[in-house]
Amino acid sequence: MADMTSFEEVNKTTSNQSIDDEIYFNCSFKLIKVIFSIMNAEKIKKLQAAAEAVRTGGKGTARRKKKVVHKTAASDDKKLQSSLKKMNVTNIPGIEEVNMIKDDGTLIHFKNPKVQASVPANTFSITGTAENKQITSMLPGILDQLGAESLTHLKKLANNVTSQYKADDADADIPDLVGDFEEAAPVSSVEEQT
Repeated sequence: MADMTSFEEVNKTTSNQSIDDEIYFNCSFKLIKVIFSIMNAEKIKKLQAAAEAVRTGGKGTARRKKKVVHKTAASDDKKLQSSLKKMNVTNIPGIEEVNMIKDDGTLIHFKNPKVQASVPANTFSITGTAENKQITSMLPGILDQLGAESLTHLKKLANNVTSQYKADDADADIPDLVGDFEEAAPVSSVEEQT
C-alpha cells in the first residue's frame, strides 16, 4: 500500500504541476494574446490610414499599386539623339557661340555648343549649357548679330536710359547760394594770428 500511495502522491503532484503549468501557460498566452490584439489594432489603424492615402476614389475602388516614377532627362536625351540619327543629322564644326534673341530683350547664350543639322529635314539641333542674359550685357560683341527687331528694341532701351538720366539730372542741379560761403566758413587759427 505504501507503494500505491506513493505512486498516487507522485501522480497527483505531477498532475498538479501540469495543471499549474497549463494555467501559467494559459495566463501567459492570454497576456500575449491581449498584447498582440492591442498591437494589431494599432497596426490596423496605421494600415487603414496608409490605404486611404493611396486610394484614388471612394470606398470600394481599387488601390493604386505604385506611384508613377517620371522619366529622367537622360532617357529623353537618348530618345532625342536616336530621333536625330534617324534624320541623318551631321555635326557642324567650328561654332564657338550661339545666341537666340527673344522678343522681351533677353537672349539665350550657348558657349561652345554642339550644332547638328539636317538640311533635307529642315532641322537644326543645338546642345550645350545655356545661359539667359540681357542684350545689354552682351552689347559690344553682339551688335553685328542683331536684326532689325532687336535694333528697335535696343533703341527703346537707350531712350529709357537717357530719360532716366535726364530725370536724375533735373534733381542734380547746383543749388542757389543763400549767403556768402566765406562768412559761413569757420575761422581758422592762421587767420586769427594775422
